[in-house]
Amino acid sequence: MSTVSHTALAGDPPAAAGFWPRFDRWTSGWRGPVLAAILVLLSALPGLFALPPLDRDESRFAQATAQMLETGDFINIRYQADPRYKKPVGIHWLQAASVRLLSSVEKRQIWPYRIPSLVAGMAAAAACAWGASVFLGPRAAVLAGGVLGASFLLSSEAFIGKTDAVLCGATTLSMAALGRLYGASRGIGEGRFACRLFLWLGLAVGILDKGPITPMVVGLALIALAVADRNARWMARLGWIWGLVLVAVIVGPWAVAITVATDGGFWTGAVNGDLAPKLAGGHETHGGPPGLHALLLSPLIFPSTFLLPAALVAGWRGRRETGVRFALAWLVPSWIAFELLPTKLVHYTLPTFGSLAWLAAAAVTQPALRAFGPRTRWIGAGLSVLIGALFAAVTITCQVRYGVAGSWPWAIVVALFALATGATGALALFRRRPATGLLISLALGAAMHMVLTGVLAPQLTALFSSDQAAKALARDHLDPRNGVTTGPPVLVGYAEPSLVFALGTGTELDDAADGADSVSDGQPAIVEKKQDKAFRAALAAQKVAAKPVDEIKGFDYSIGKPVDLTIWRSLAPPPTDTAP
Repeated sequence: MSTVSHTALAGDPPAAAGFWPRFDRWTSGWRGPVLAAILVLLSALPGLFALPPLDRDESRFAQATAQMLETGDFINIRYQADPRYKKPVGIHWLQAASVRLLSSVEKRQIWPYRIPSLVAGMAAAAACAWGASVFLGPRAAVLAGGVLGASFLLSSEAFIGKTDAVLCGATTLSMAALGRLYGASRGIGEGRFACRLFLWLGLAVGILDKGPITPMVVGLALIALAVADRNARWMARLGWIWGLVLVAVIVGPWAVAITVATDGGFWTGAVNGDLAPKLAGGHETHGGPPGLHALLLSPLIFPSTFLLPAALVAGWRGRRETGVRFALAWLVPSWIAFELLPTKLVHYTLPTFGSLAWLAAAAVTQPALRAFGPRTRWIGAGLSVLIGALFAAVTITCQVRYGVAGSWPWAIVVALFALATGATGALALFRRRPATGLLISLALGAAMHMVLTGVLAPQLTALFSSDQAAKALARDHLDPRNGVTTGPPVLVGYAEPSLVFALGTGTELDDAADGADSVSDGQPAIVEKKQDKAFRAALAAQKVAAKPVDEIKGFDYSIGKPVDLTIWRSLAPPPTDTAP
């Protein structure tokens, strides 16, 4: 693909041209990728600090990392006493380093566990812009980085302490580097050593973070390019020998150590307990038909939804152009693989979003692709308005059901931002200013995300029952970590990882009888309503004197059911210290 002109953009009239030369100066060179990374930082940072630990994956990852720091065992992955043989160790090492550097495991703060995801999300947007620049030019490259960086999915994953933002960062870096090497083989740009290094580093980090996904995306792209070009000779110059050695050096030591430490049990558990069920059917009730990911794409890539039809048109019309062809090789085979996978979660397709961002930027900046016909404009505008209205409706619904009176102004602000963002995309298409509309939509979408995750969502307290329970335990002077009562706490009928993370590794998950016995020893108990009758019967049978002191009502979004928790305390006198 030839580099875009610096004086014209697809669909934008000459009146807009005066702005773009100044924009070029602001975003030229290294500034473009940095600006894309800053967009992720601004979008994700408020939620990173403001939101309590989330269920269930984030809190499981954070708790397993906390146990590594507590025990000094950085090979085995455990959640309390149980082995957690699902994902490799990469995210845990990154989280452990962040906690050691910025906080401490005793504080049980969630934000340092989220820092690796934030950094990886920023790296993904920067890598997207860096890779696109060789094909689209610096102006469109920063737009591509912005499309990825401001997307609702990436800006959300960037403040959640689990594997997916890191996977996106590693995969996007590998694919951006591979794209530049592919371009160099066709006379576009230079295939420098740094590109080969980033290709293999991204692969290594991706494997250590989430196993086969990054190699799958890279491998399918290589196969697609070889078939489309009927030529794979350029692939011999990717540095296979030293690259595979580098991957082995990074991944190998832990792979050998975990094999020895578990006598191969980790690999059996990861394959039979996690990978195979996902390939066989809807694992853990997360099944879905082919096409579900395509249906979810419009809200997940918001605020750039209005460019989706144009991106697809640009992909088809520009399929013979080098940059577009590579983006399609990145997108199509991996997307098909995710659609065919019986288990479906919304974040699965995130490693392919960089290719969509490239196609959207190509549609905006390449007039020759003629991506903005009447049908494209009408469909894009309709999708943009629809998704903006959907975000607004969901926001108001959550406020009505789970919010407090003081959060209503913020709910209205988020809803207005969502509506304005959707309307901006539609208006930009009808006024034939998609590039200008994209810049405004990215700013509005980032602002919406900041207010939503940093201000409104933390006030929807009914959604964070574990956080409320931990605060109530401290308020009632029953938190054993304060040295006031015997510990650890006992959970009966409620086992969400967010509360285990908040209260500590020693938190006991018991049935009614064992919970009553623990209360007889002076331990506080948190009992779910469905276990209340059995718990009271156990207290009576064991002649345990105890009373309820607090109640928490909320909604468990991880299972879609209401939560009703009661905190119990022993009425027996605390044990006395008889030591001399």
